[in-house]
Amino acid sequence: MFALRIIILLFFLTLTGCGQRDSPGSGLKRLTIGVVSFGENQQSLEQYSKLQNYLSEELNAIIELEPAYNEVKAVQQIKNQEWDIVFAPPGLAALAKSQQQYTPIISLQGGDNIISIIVVLADSSMQDLPALQGKTVALGQRGSATGYFFPIYNLYGLTLTEVKFAPTPKKILDWIYQKEVDAGAVSLGEYNRFRQDYPQMSFRVLHTDIHEVPNGSIILSPALDSEKRDRIYQALISASPELIESLGYVPEKPVPKYKYLIEVVTRVVPISERIREQPARLYESQ
Repeated sequence: MFALRIIILLFFLTLTGCGQRDSPGSGLKRLTIGVVSFGENQQSLEQYSKLQNYLSEELNAIIELEPAYNEVKAVQQIKNQEWDIVFAPPGLAALAKSQQQYTPIISLQGGDNIISIIVVLADSSMQDLPALQGKTVALGQRGSATGYFFPIYNLYGLTLTEVKFAPTPKKILDWIYQKEVDAGAVSLGEYNRFRQDYPQMSFRVLHTDIHEVPNGSIILSPALDSEKRDRIYQALISASPELIESLGYVPEKPVPKYKYLIEVVTRVVPISERIREQPARLYESQ
């Protein structure tokens, strides 16, 4: 009789435990954190691993970490809604919000001089953007605000001999210096940082966009319902100050407004395939 009571008790506890694990709101099952990380901008994956462990405990979920080493991979993952939580640079955040309905929830720290510029060699004869007609231009990867969306927007209407896509801003300056391209697009901050690696007065800024690019942000997939989004948000803002600082997000700062950047993205997306052709026609077909 005693043994029978023990068996019944264990059976009851097992049912109770299973009910707790499977009850609504007890956990988010599985979430994937997407991170765009490359070159000098590469964030320590060790810090993201700490976030992974923290969110796993806070949300009672399996948290997977998936870094993408260029924006092309990131764009594809967002298009397929493979990422639930994304630490997105501004161009990718605007693209995800406008094209895939991702929701920005927390601002990332901003850098200095996040303004798109187009650079040529110092002794180039070109003095304005129309002079790039029929030239070869280097851009960043799709998803980059300063290296892709803004320069294409500013070059709209031109026909280029070729557009080359560089994996990093440093590679764009390499190509200009080695005369593999006639011009290239980077941010002003990247230009100021990397031009020191070349002989003095190697380059000249041909064009500066007047719009400062908004900060990147942490964005959430539309596949998550409002309750899950709120739980993720609360977990992120409740993390330790050390973890928040190491990952570069700013809970107390307003979420960036992407209205103008989304307008730029909307103008650029229809010609995104044509720019890979030779010649590259930076305008919509009639």
